[in-house]
Amino acid sequence: MVKDLFATLSKLEDIDLLTDIGSQTEGKVTECQCVLTNYPPMQPKPGYHRDGDIMIGGLITVVTFYPDIGPSFTTPPSFEGNGFTLFLNYYNFLAFVSAVEEINNSSELLPNLTLGFHIYEPYNNLLLTYRAAINIFSGMETGIPNYSCKTSGPLATVIEGLPAEQSSEFSSLSRIYQYPQISYTSGNFDMSDTVKFPYFYRTVPSEVYLCAGIVKLLKHFGWTWVGIVATDDENSMRAVQILREGIEQNGGCTEFIKTFSPSISLLRQNVSDIYQIILTSSTKVIILYCDRERTEVIKKSIIWEIPGKVWIIRAEGLFFLPSYNADRKNTFAFTVAKKNIPSFHRFVREVNPAMFPNDSFLEMWFKDLCNNQCPESIQRSCSSEEISDYLSHCDVINSGNSYNVYNAVYALAHALHSMVTFNSGNNTTWHGESGRVLEFLPWKLHHYLKNLHFKNVLGEEIVFDENGDLAIGYDIISTVFQSNGIRNNEIYGHYNPYALPEKEFAIYEKAITWESTFMETPPQSICNPSCLPGFRKLTREGKPVCCYECIPCPEGEVSNHIDMDTCIKCPEDQWPNQKRDACIPKVITYLSYEEPLGIILSFICLFFFLINTVILGIFIHYRDTPIVKANNRHLSYILLISLMLCFICSLIFIGHPQEVSCILRQTTFGITFSIALSSILAKTITVVVAFHATKPGSKLQKWMGSKVSISIVTSCSLIQTAMCLVWLSTAPPFPYLNMRSEIGIIIIECNEGSIVAFYYVLGYLGFLAGISFIVAFLARNLPDRFNEAKYITFSMLVFCNVWISFIPTYLSTKGKYMVAVEIFAILASSAGLLGCIFFPNCYIILLKPERNSRKGGFYNYGLKKIYIKI
Repeated sequence: MVKDLFATLSKLEDIDLLTDIGSQTEGKVTECQCVLTNYPPMQPKPGYHRDGDIMIGGLITVVTFYPDIGPSFTTPPSFEGNGFTLFLNYYNFLAFVSAVEEINNSSELLPNLTLGFHIYEPYNNLLLTYRAAINIFSGMETGIPNYSCKTSGPLATVIEGLPAEQSSEFSSLSRIYQYPQISYTSGNFDMSDTVKFPYFYRTVPSEVYLCAGIVKLLKHFGWTWVGIVATDDENSMRAVQILREGIEQNGGCTEFIKTFSPSISLLRQNVSDIYQIILTSSTKVIILYCDRERTEVIKKSIIWEIPGKVWIIRAEGLFFLPSYNADRKNTFAFTVAKKNIPSFHRFVREVNPAMFPNDSFLEMWFKDLCNNQCPESIQRSCSSEEISDYLSHCDVINSGNSYNVYNAVYALAHALHSMVTFNSGNNTTWHGESGRVLEFLPWKLHHYLKNLHFKNVLGEEIVFDENGDLAIGYDIISTVFQSNGIRNNEIYGHYNPYALPEKEFAIYEKAITWESTFMETPPQSICNPSCLPGFRKLTREGKPVCCYECIPCPEGEVSNHIDMDTCIKCPEDQWPNQKRDACIPKVITYLSYEEPLGIILSFICLFFFLINTVILGIFIHYRDTPIVKANNRHLSYILLISLMLCFICSLIFIGHPQEVSCILRQTTFGITFSIALSSILAKTITVVVAFHATKPGSKLQKWMGSKVSISIVTSCSLIQTAMCLVWLSTAPPFPYLNMRSEIGIIIIECNEGSIVAFYYVLGYLGFLAGISFIVAFLARNLPDRFNEAKYITFSMLVFCNVWISFIPTYLSTKGKYMVAVEIFAILASSAGLLGCIFFPNCYIILLKPERNSRKGGFYNYGLKKIYIKI
């Protein structure tokens, strides 16, 4: 492609390039005339030349043309009516010349060498850029491919300010000659590839970092719903892709991506489409990703007048006239950090405009510096006739790329200095027949540029990274226009990818002045309201990732930040608070003596225990009366004592569960109840045997007496005791923190260890109760006034009802109420046995003593023998 371009350029007949050696003016700047003979309405301006021992090529755009039809390689472009001058860019040219002047006047950097330059105006046009490049490489105004004029020193490098796409195209040409290429504007993504672009350097960061900075800005303000407007060139499309991925990684998404042609004329035609898209969008944040010239077109259109939008742009995008600017306080511009270079300001203030070709542009440009409102650092002393009535550029001297141009020239000078120092140590001279260094200057410079490290006049470190990018960051600014027309660049923050993580990104929110159209500041740009703590996001089906619903966290989980994707499960010993935005310690609970339920149950236990004690005392006091002796008083004593233990064992269930109390609870309950039930069973059997033993010849008389009944009680109790011992030896009960039964509560309870053993113990009690009930039921109508079978039958009916209803109730309750249910069952069943069996006897003993006599005893039925025996 480049060879075809050379052939095309050499055959162009419509361009007549004339070289006018002419007279040299002050500063030894030579004017080189370049005339487009066939296009008089809009002629490109001349380039600038200065001889030196080492030459620097420069491609600096001041005037930009936008041809209606793109340039071809057979005909030159049409410039008619499609161009404007960027006054701000003229600072870049002056910064170039100023840096060269400083270096040549320095006695330390290059004391024995002078720098010269070829500076050409590429007009933001690829065809003219190639023509200018050939002129620079050949050293002549009428450039000839592959030919170098030796009238001046060798060319060292080309410093250019081309757009990203043109910078990449120009690199393919400079690579042929191995000339270093230093860009002060291009952040082209691909040009960080040192394999494809081995000779490329730049004094601006790669646009990869620009995209990262924009994403960090969005993340800082929580803007997750954005729109993107960008040119459809390759570099911008890659930037859009990176931005979109970065936004989505932070939980955001794009409402729309609108692209437009790089052609200025087509952009103007599409303004209404872009306007409608932005106007009807719900997002408040628009990323405008295009170069400064396209940004200018956007800002001059009705698009910029849409209220309630925050704009994020990649350059300042300043205008020629202040009247074109809307005072948009809600614009964030990412620009390479600009510095105030005092020597450059002095140069601008004191330089003689006669050094440069005089035309209407220069006359207007330098008149602007005469305005009294200009900064004193660059304000020129002018006559009253020279002072202009308006400000077009003098208030924004530090807003252009002049700092980057300044660094580029000094980077080259320091690389040359390093090469001179190295070769001087090797006894290599710079002039004469042995000056081989000059012959191979371009490719030798790469080594020194790659390893460049110096401090500029401001004391800042200048070093290229491994990709040839200058290790600097961005300022985030907004241009604010004052009532007198002066522009101020308010710095809102910075982003430096080379800084420490804690200093990488910063926003100065106090410096930001938001538009009054925003209901809240900073404005929110989200698809839907953020999910508050206590809720999590649920993505809607078919909607972008940042358009979601907010649903409460499930039980046991919390979210302590806004817009959380998932809720966090609380530790087992903690539980969400009411808002579910924090985990708090669970309430520890157990059936204690201090709470009302524990107090009531304890009181009932003691009350029945006292009653039981009184009844036992009554039976002991009246132990020789017929009613006490009738049903084996020893069994009555055993039954009363066992019931006393049943009442007392209820108290073991109350209080903080300990290892000992957990072991004693169920075993004590099981054994004492087995003794009570076996005593009742022995009582019932005694009545039955006593009745049948009165029959003549009955063999049951030998089973009469207390030994048999005691044996029944002992054997039945030992069976229960054996089961409890097996239970304790295999899986004994233990204290347990139950964190799942009740929400937000830790229940300290006794785990039964082996639930099978627990139900075996209960089942055995049920078996004893059932046998006692059956035997008592069968003996209820035996003819005996002191027969207790009726009372035992009723007491067993109460007992069985209590424990049958206990099982489902026990299983359906949780925590301390489960313990309370078991205590209630123990108390109710024990009280039932005590009341149904012993209250009638106490009634007779205390209130009906006449019935407690032998006359009313077994004698009436001829049972004297049996009565006396038992």
